[in-house]
Amino acid sequence: MTLFLSALTILGVSAGCAALAGRNQRWVTIWGVGGAVIGCFLGLMPAIHALTTGALPPFRAAWQVPYGEFFLVLDPLSAFFLLPIFGVSALAAIYGSEYLKPFSTHRSLGPISAWLNILIASMALVVAARNAVLFLVAWEVMSLASFFLVTFEDEREDVREAGWTYLVATHLGTAFLFVFFTLLGRHAGSMDFDQLTAISAASPTLAVVLFLLALVGFGTKAGFMPLHVWLPEAHPAAPSHVSAVMSGVMIKLGIYGILRTLTFLGPPPAWWGLTLLMIGVTSGVLGVAFALAQHDLKRLLAYHSVENIGIIALGMGIGLLGQSAGQPVMSWLGFSGALLHVLNHSLFKGLLFLGAGSVLHATGTRELDRLGGLFKAMPWTGTAFLVGATAICGLPPLNGFISEWLIYVGGFHGFLAFTTRSGMWLGLGIAALALIGGLAAACFAKAFGTVFLGSPREAQAHSVHEAGPAMLIPMMGLAGSCLAIGLWPHGVVQFIMPAISSITGASLPVDAAGIASTLAGLRLVSATAALLLCITLALVVLRRLLLKTRPINQAFTWGCGYAAPTAQMQYTASSFAQPLGRLFQSVLRTQSHEQAPAGYFPDSAHRTSHTPDVATTYLFLPLFARIKRGLEALRWLQQGRVQLYLLYIFLTLVVLLVWKLGV
Repeated sequence: MTLFLSALTILGVSAGCAALAGRNQRWVTIWGVGGAVIGCFLGLMPAIHALTTGALPPFRAAWQVPYGEFFLVLDPLSAFFLLPIFGVSALAAIYGSEYLKPFSTHRSLGPISAWLNILIASMALVVAARNAVLFLVAWEVMSLASFFLVTFEDEREDVREAGWTYLVATHLGTAFLFVFFTLLGRHAGSMDFDQLTAISAASPTLAVVLFLLALVGFGTKAGFMPLHVWLPEAHPAAPSHVSAVMSGVMIKLGIYGILRTLTFLGPPPAWWGLTLLMIGVTSGVLGVAFALAQHDLKRLLAYHSVENIGIIALGMGIGLLGQSAGQPVMSWLGFSGALLHVLNHSLFKGLLFLGAGSVLHATGTRELDRLGGLFKAMPWTGTAFLVGATAICGLPPLNGFISEWLIYVGGFHGFLAFTTRSGMWLGLGIAALALIGGLAAACFAKAFGTVFLGSPREAQAHSVHEAGPAMLIPMMGLAGSCLAIGLWPHGVVQFIMPAISSITGASLPVDAAGIASTLAGLRLVSATAALLLCITLALVVLRRLLLKTRPINQAFTWGCGYAAPTAQMQYTASSFAQPLGRLFQSVLRTQSHEQAPAGYFPDSAHRTSHTPDVATTYLFLPLFARIKRGLEALRWLQQGRVQLYLLYIFLTLVVLLVWKLGV
């Protein structure tokens, strides 16, 4: 625990020093990036120790806050979430040292470096906190730090709007968490987490209320549909290395909150699992459908976060169904798939956002329809992006396949075991997971093909350059991690076994033989995938050797035999996704504007499309408009006179005093 506290201290001190360094780029890098790397390295050591040997001794200190206590514990579940927090964040900080250089000419980089270190420290504190007040304080610091990071380019109106949307959404979620912890603490008579156990046995109604509050409060941070509205706004607005931390790591703390809540509530009823299953199906399918319709590369990636959070929720739903039905293997498979997907998503989504940042850094745009042919100029970035794209599609031999495979096997296990309605819902979940995988593959074929293949669509694309070492090394590290988990899945699953057991509530599943056969199947699949990878690499090398001594003619990509081909003849992101977009038109509600060609020799013709978020357009905007109209009736209270406001405060204090004396 000493190392963990040292890590928090270093992150905090380095944040203060980076903020004071202001415009001095050298000292900002030394304090901000250096502090982040050292702090994350120190934090990883106790996390790995706790994950392999069990919970570390708790740390308690007096804290002058009502009901609060500086109470920290690193158990296997906390330690597991610390791996992406410290691992991905350290790589993102290194990446940011080069990515932010163009901004240093006209703004101070000290604040963004400081807020990033504060965000890392607050996320670590959230998963280690064992007191509700401390948890909420860390949660709020995390939200505020990420808000200031999102609004880094605050001179842009779209960034300010994104920051405002994020601030409102995150505080609405926190309001539900305040109610959640208040009820929890009132029931247990303490705000310490070690006093909160098996509530469903003592008060089933309270357990239901707490479960629903946790779903909304933590689900808002995680990005469950339709609570995801802040996510496609905030992630594209933030600098790319911040997007990698927010999408790859921060939203997972919503998942952590739900998993930690489940350890308080005791044995779950089946409908809790079905609820998470349906949330997973909805978020997964709609998330990837909206991603398909996007023209902005970072916005596309943001919607894929919604999709992957859906996959994680689907796994948790299968795990809860297994728990409620007394099916330990199914429960283990569901939770292990969900937990491993948390780690996997942090790696490949962090990698994809860093890759998108390199594209933005080199070209100055993230509009898919303006990019093309970048692979020749940016082969390392293109390769890293391709690894991330393959991983997020759930294809072997990369890590995304492993976690989705565990969820598939868990779903099939339940589908065969259940003869009730739950079996039918599990079948729906399996079909939805297959649909999500297919749509994700189509979406990333569009994204990678449009950005890196074909020919440049605009003149500036001819002068792009590869990213520098400080940006490439973090991407290669994340790509290597994706491949390592894909090729060594059984070792990774056994490594995170203590965290899985802390959720399922057993040190070892009852049916150890079933788990052993699953791991054996995983080894076989992984070995086959590795063999295919080796054969593919061998064929690539053979092709190069055969073509080495032969003359090679090069022609315009997508030339198709035309005498004067142009880049406009190749597929754009919009045209590639149009057939699938039509399939989901009833949900996506894509709006198109076009000027059709007129006459025999038309001067111009164009077509543009825009896909607004349905939850924002048809749910939250009308809801907030109604609330605003309702509050108009109270405008008479706002007279602009300070004396009147002081009177309001005085009257409120009197009412509270009378209420308190009455109690």
